[in-house]
Amino acid sequence: QAHLVESGGGLVQPGGSLRLSCAASGSSFSINTMGWYRQAPGKQREVVATITPGGRTNYADSVKGRFTISRDNAKNTVYLQMDSLKFEDTAVYYCNAGIFSGSRWADYWGQGTQVTVSS
Repeated sequence: QAHLVESGGGLVQPGGSLRLSCAASGSSFSINTMGWYRQAPGKQREVVATITPGGRTNYADSVKGRFTISRDNAKNTVYLQMDSLKFEDTAVYYCNAGIFSGSRWADYWGQGTQVTVSS
């Protein structure tokens, strides 16, 4: 069984920066694509950014040029550097990973971390 643990959320002013981290733990697993999703109050969960094991990235149009996703495969960790934050970035951010564990692939989610952009 694998687990994803997130950290790094908080309160920041518009134009500020935050860095989210998500570490996968467990025993005998392999990780495929990792990503970040977010869900604002009253809205559906949406993809923010994804990254393959080889480092290929994909971003939502709303965050292109402001957010950067990266991963450290040796540490089983994915990061989301968020710069030039806007009010509309306020949401609960969730880490996601496709993980092979116990002879099967499955989608794993972190517990979520709150990001609030407010003056």
